[in-house]
Amino acid sequence: MASRATGRLAPPLEHRILVTVTLCLLAFGAVMVFSASSSTGVLGGSSYGTSEFFMYLLAAGIGLVAMKVGERRGLELLNERNVRLLLFASFALLVAVMVPGIGRDFGTGVRRWIGFGPIQFQPSELMKLVLIVYVARYLADHPRRMLGFRQAVAPIAVVVAPAALLIAAEPDLGTMLVVVFTIGALLLAAGMPMRYLAAIAGAVVFVVLLLVLASAYQRTRLLSFLHPWSAACKSGPCYQSVQGQIAIGSGGIFGVGLGGSVGKAYYIPEAQTDFILAVVGEELGVLGIFGVVCLYGMIAFAGLRTARRAATRYGKLLASGLTSLILCQGTLNLFVVLGIAPLTGVPLPFISYAPTNLCMMLVAVGLLLGIARPPARELRSVDDGGGPARAVERRDGAVDPDRRGRHGGTRRTGAGGRRRAAG
Repeated sequence: MASRATGRLAPPLEHRILVTVTLCLLAFGAVMVFSASSSTGVLGGSSYGTSEFFMYLLAAGIGLVAMKVGERRGLELLNERNVRLLLFASFALLVAVMVPGIGRDFGTGVRRWIGFGPIQFQPSELMKLVLIVYVARYLADHPRRMLGFRQAVAPIAVVVAPAALLIAAEPDLGTMLVVVFTIGALLLAAGMPMRYLAAIAGAVVFVVLLLVLASAYQRTRLLSFLHPWSAACKSGPCYQSVQGQIAIGSGGIFGVGLGGSVGKAYYIPEAQTDFILAVVGEELGVLGIFGVVCLYGMIAFAGLRTARRAATRYGKLLASGLTSLILCQGTLNLFVVLGIAPLTGVPLPFISYAPTNLCMMLVAVGLLLGIARPPARELRSVDDGGGPARAVERRDGAVDPDRRGRHGGTRRTGAGGRRRAAG
């Protein structure tokens, strides 16, 4: 007599790596945000630096809930209709940032946030994630358009180019570069020929140079990168970059000890945000930075493994894009802090104090987990009086019932078996 038992497959390796590494980065980020912000809070006589710490924990809590929802129902919720609605909403928010009274300007001439009081929201972070989902869906639905340059690029450029220009107008050239690099990685994963990608890269470089030359803010950042150790550089981007490198050099191999950074208290402006890696380098040394890089390397391994094992073309492209988003942002922040790239204002994923970015990164991880984890399947068992039911996992993640009895069940006796039994 046959009976049915409901069973659940254990999460695959990439799923477990993503969960473990994400939680490790969040725990490490909470410690470093408290360490980097506590000294300035004490010296300033306000809140002992705990306000940023509590806001980080709040954003992490919201992000973890969103990550779980993204794992369970993310792919279902991000259908074509909802993605278009999110795209329109993201464009509306990017335009609203430019409106005086809605977009927040903290005296620097930079408008990137919408919010009231301590609650701030950065629309460009939402746009990054929505663009990846939109482009991945388009590339999955139209694979043959990769054969022609105009057919492949034009429908994507119509959406990505205005979004990138709105982000650059805030100005936020760093986020714009992250968007461009991530979309480029998606096009590469979709099979776009290298000559097309080279043409796109040339056009992007030309546009970025025009934006830098047209903006005094971006021009100052570029010049500070070219001459960071100038004697006249006593404030602004070059000062922050130089102090970050000094802090890393002061840490040496093993660091001065957790909480012992001097740069975070007196020299590095806003050390808990974009330059938190400099605090890591001073307090935990080169080994601390190497540990952070290893954690991102594990995300790269798990994300690309998820993309390779995904059952659909859309899942493969979406996993590639989400993994590229995390890696491009982390790599750009690392290069900036080490003085390899100009100052961009891009936070370090999961570690910097950047609530909106933290929530969006956790949503990205949730979508990756949803792609990595196969759905619960119903396992069939044969009541033959023997051991427990068994199932065979196929390479695509599905479960094959053990119908032929090759793994411990009883094989049904055929004609040949009856003859042998009779003999």
